[in-house]
Amino acid sequence: MSNSTVPRETTEAKTTARTPAASGGAAGRRARGEKKNSGKLSLKLRFRRDRTLILMTLPAVLLILVFNYIPILGNVVAFQDYDPYAGDNGFVAIFNSPWIGFEQFERIFADSAFWHAVQNTLVLFFLQLVLYFPIPILLALLINSVVRPRVRAVAQAVMYLPHFFSWVLVVTVFMQIFGGAGIIAQTLRQHGYEGFDVMTDPEVFKYLVTAQTVWKDAGWGIIVFLAALSSVSGDLYEAAAMDGAGRWRRMWHITLPALRPVIALLLVLRVGDALTVGFEQLLLQRQAVGVAASDVLDTYVWWNGIRNQDFSYAAAAGLIKGVVGLALVLIANKVAHLMGEQGVYKK
Repeated sequence: MSNSTVPRETTEAKTTARTPAASGGAAGRRARGEKKNSGKLSLKLRFRRDRTLILMTLPAVLLILVFNYIPILGNVVAFQDYDPYAGDNGFVAIFNSPWIGFEQFERIFADSAFWHAVQNTLVLFFLQLVLYFPIPILLALLINSVVRPRVRAVAQAVMYLPHFFSWVLVVTVFMQIFGGAGIIAQTLRQHGYEGFDVMTDPEVFKYLVTAQTVWKDAGWGIIVFLAALSSVSGDLYEAAAMDGAGRWRRMWHITLPALRPVIALLLVLRVGDALTVGFEQLLLQRQAVGVAASDVLDTYVWWNGIRNQDFSYAAAAGLIKGVVGLALVLIANKVAHLMGEQGVYKK
């Protein structure tokens, strides 16, 4: 049979099969709609698919909602002359306290102690950003270069341990070493030299606080960087070594690019947390070095809100801190996007 003599039944079947999809009728529109939505699932189907994960995260979401988001409503007292005794309880007192608008904010901006606390906070932040932030990266690179697993495990345990100490214990250890009656001062006096007391010197207090933070939390901070390094394929190092790259070249061209997204993410979070430099740590050493050296925004809010019971004033100061912190996160995340990194969230 030649190609020109095709059976009539076959031709009609093909024409009939093409007709519903090609026509503009309801069948054609339904076929096109099913093809368009074939890659999308309905909300009900997605919930059925992910219900186990949703149930697992539900307790964490409830905790965040109760302890982080619902208390935000309490910031309304920053615009009131709040009196906790104006009702049967503190919540009812919010509705019975008079509104005063932005008067509390005007008091804050006119208070020199507030600006001094802001100055101390920013100084400590920049010191910790320059002196503390790079140390976990360097420690992660150091541990990652250790070949023997047992030595690596011991080094990690020794570096992690101070993180589990309370700030009371950390300050006590530093006092026993660098205080006026500490080991170093006593040793110097025994050899005829004059002792010193770093713990009560306001001039070096900011460096002392940074050293305490490094000793306590640097080891814990390397966990994220080690997790990022564990995802780097060993074939890359082997290929670079075969091409003649030394240890430093491999670290510069393989290790550091692998850490770059994590560094950008943690840097954005650190910048957003710039106005929080350690409340308990500074409060414990407040009397030793004086208010001028140790007062930051957190201790300033605590002193006015708890000690002086000026709750509206403290709420206004805390609200300013939160707004500035949010603005810093958005700006730092935008810079991360300009550098080609994802940051905290995508574009």
